[in-house]
Amino acid sequence: MAKKPEESLQDLFGLRFGAAPPACGLGQGAGTIAYLAARRTHRQYQERPVDPALIETLAAAALSAPTKGDLQQGDIVIVRDPGTQDRIQALIPEMPWIGSAPAFLVFCGNNRRQRLIHEWRGRPFANDHLDAFFNATVDAAIVLATYVIAAERVGLGCCPISAVRDHATTISGLLGLPDHVFPVAGMTLGWPAGEGRVSLRLPLDVTVHWDRYDEKDLRQRIDAYDARRAQVQPYPWQRLTERYGEQTPYTWSEDKARQYSEPQRADFGAFVRAKGFRLD
Repeated sequence: MAKKPEESLQDLFGLRFGAAPPACGLGQGAGTIAYLAARRTHRQYQERPVDPALIETLAAAALSAPTKGDLQQGDIVIVRDPGTQDRIQALIPEMPWIGSAPAFLVFCGNNRRQRLIHEWRGRPFANDHLDAFFNATVDAAIVLATYVIAAERVGLGCCPISAVRDHATTISGLLGLPDHVFPVAGMTLGWPAGEGRVSLRLPLDVTVHWDRYDEKDLRQRIDAYDARRAQVQPYPWQRLTERYGEQTPYTWSEDKARQYSEPQRADFGAFVRAKGFRLD
């Protein structure tokens, strides 16, 4: 989404992070940096289809991204069958934008091709351990992030869906994913029906480190972020109130503590092992 004329790059970063990085010359890259500073997630879409040729062109752009060791282990499954999209929606009813989106994609890690190449070439596969899974996951994540950028630059809106991993076995079956191919995240895609919302992020002095990792005054910095976010972008609802009650203000750190106070995807390791990966 294009920034408003009155918003400078420093304004955009200041809104998201609370304080902007130092001003610097960006040359011809200024427009791209401004787009990233202002980008927002979209969950509401127009009833307007996305041309399949455009979806594939964006896939080509995304798959032009960096890949570990030229192994090329990120794949994209474009869900065209409305029945399949509806079944995925039924698995994740709390996210109705999955079913209403004009297009739905699933980004997968693929270590299968590499193993097949070893079979065809008669070479041992000497890396059957955690790194094989990790490399394919990172490749898929890079492809997803690049697809988001490419799609938004042509005016589309996106929303990544990590919840596909809540139902990894079922979704793998729906998509026909063989051993050593696994879903990393889904993504809704369509022409935005609204402006979306800029998500506030932790301050840069929490997440950007110079030379060495540093968490000096971390709690105070998160407390300050909590206060700013509760004022500027309050949560519309609170998690697990039946267990923890209502809290005012309801903060980011309280929401994250509640979110991970319940098991999530505890069976994902078993799913990955069933796909043939060793996680040593």
